[in-house]
Amino acid sequence: MKKFFQGMLQNIADYIRETDKLLLGLCAVASLFGCALVFSATRYTGESRQFFVQLLSVCIGVAVAIVISLFDYKTFANTRALPIYLILSILLLGITYFFGYAPDGTDNKAWISLPFGMSLQVSELIKIFLIISFSTHVAALNKQDINRPLNVLLLALHGLAPAAVVMVLQRDLGTCIILGCVFLAMLFAAGVKLRYFAISGVLIAAVSPLIWFFGLSEYQRERFTIILNLESEPLGRGYQQLQALRAIGSGGITGYGYLNGPKTQSGSVPKAYNDFIFSVAGEELGMIGCLVICALLLAIVIRIIRIGVLVHDRQGSIICAGVFGMFTSQIIINLGMCLALLPVIGVTLPFFSAGGTSLICLYLGVGLVLSVYKNRNKRQLYLRDV
Repeated sequence: MKKFFQGMLQNIADYIRETDKLLLGLCAVASLFGCALVFSATRYTGESRQFFVQLLSVCIGVAVAIVISLFDYKTFANTRALPIYLILSILLLGITYFFGYAPDGTDNKAWISLPFGMSLQVSELIKIFLIISFSTHVAALNKQDINRPLNVLLLALHGLAPAAVVMVLQRDLGTCIILGCVFLAMLFAAGVKLRYFAISGVLIAAVSPLIWFFGLSEYQRERFTIILNLESEPLGRGYQQLQALRAIGSGGITGYGYLNGPKTQSGSVPKAYNDFIFSVAGEELGMIGCLVICALLLAIVIRIIRIGVLVHDRQGSIICAGVFGMFTSQIIINLGMCLALLPVIGVTLPFFSAGGTSLICLYLGVGLVLSVYKNRNKRQLYLRDV
């Protein structure tokens, strides 16, 4: 028994020594900061359920990240597992299409109801499936062959198909854009030449009118046009962004103080605990609080890229690029929404916005990056030009 406990303690010590404590610590600090903001944003309702769900999700998320990091990422990211991700994706999207629901005021049918009042946003899992499967696809190609037109076309189909399916079946524009950003980040990290990105840009520009008129619903088009003049519908489509912008601006340098924001504590910003959690920080903690949030998120994404650069395995680097693309695109879009620079398309702020599925899936991504870091010295060195 003594040897068992000694061995267990040694394994724990080895894990602590080998894992990236900085990345996991930054994510945990950001998450706890987010929990505090969620508590403040829901305090006026007199209910604490959302806060406890968020706190529980943080605990589950950290545990999931640690468990994932205990395994070699090749366990999840290999060609034998690809059919599993495909079947799971089709099954989950099918269930959502037939039995899912859309939140009030939207047409994004992206959630599945679960027992005990819980819900699951399937598209969050699709992001992780894409990162794993696409990195496996790239790893199966020689670096010399990756820029052959047929291979680039197959990679494009692999990367864009999930985004297209999510858009068609769920009408979830936010997730569609995030999936596209994840795909582009991994494609760039894979070494695809810039001319293909230029061609893609021209094609997107050419079909954008069709996407606008036939791909987007009237509700989604209104979300784009309203940011040109929020005051035109101060009690309608522009209300949420206008109130969030005013809350952020009113906080000044230091804010009104935690739990003392007038708009936050009166519920003037609808669902501020979710997509507009940044407005809570701006009003109650001021510019200083907003800068702390930005610094934490910036440190996380820089650390992820740092790990991607340091590792000796091509697939591991591409996984890091995918997680980086997911985090960075969500951060930019969410802050753009809160500052009325971008339309409201239902994108959460990583680690801060309320949402159990979103938070746990973020930690799934973190777990993959931790696994890449932990196994960085077990891979054979490769040359960039090979």
